[in-house]
Amino acid sequence: MSKIIVIIGPPGAGKGTQSRLISEKYGFPQISTGDLLRGIASTDTTLGNELKRVLDTGNLVSDEILAKVLLERTSSQDCLNGFVLDGYPRTIPQAHLLETLAGQQGKAIVLLRIAIDEDLLMKRLTGRATCSRCGEIYNTYFFPPRVSDICDIDGAPLVRRGDDRPETVAHRLAAFRAKTEPLIAYYSQSGRLIEVDGSREVDEVFDLICQLINGDAVIRKQMTDTSG
Repeated sequence: MSKIIVIIGPPGAGKGTQSRLISEKYGFPQISTGDLLRGIASTDTTLGNELKRVLDTGNLVSDEILAKVLLERTSSQDCLNGFVLDGYPRTIPQAHLLETLAGQQGKAIVLLRIAIDEDLLMKRLTGRATCSRCGEIYNTYFFPPRVSDICDIDGAPLVRRGDDRPETVAHRLAAFRAKTEPLIAYYSQSGRLIEVDGSREVDEVFDLICQLINGDAVIRKQMTDTSG
């Protein structure tokens, strides 16, 4: 059966990186609701301007808008054999909508939580900067450029996302706790949610995730025991 890989975790936990690696290995399209929404927010439309205001303040987009965007994207041919979700669901109502979508599309949902310390998250997000030309990603704390705010590769200026400002990040994390932690409890009670330590090396986290996707019962038990 084709699969919907759901990665749950706060901003900066590594959901996007792991989603990309999974997509490359299994050929599943990586669907980031954040990227989808930012793409729409960059357009000069009524919805685009509305989304830009919401994203710049760190607030969460309504379930109705998210459901519409997600349904349209996952109906594409490239999602037929499965896809990776990054940033959805974030609430219990969204989880119910996803269950309905999975049933309609005949897909099994694999639920994964990336857990990480909040202090580390703040450094990952507030220190993040991206090359305006080549897209190389830097971090003030962990991977700084040789010259402040200049890309090592092509010398182009580095840019920072508006929603990575410290006050906005704090707001995003507070919103995550309020809106998404009930979802974590909801999935955990069903015994379907597997937790991985997001502070580990990227390749180590990825290896554990692959074993989970492949249905390795042993690693599933080890990860469950660790998270418990």
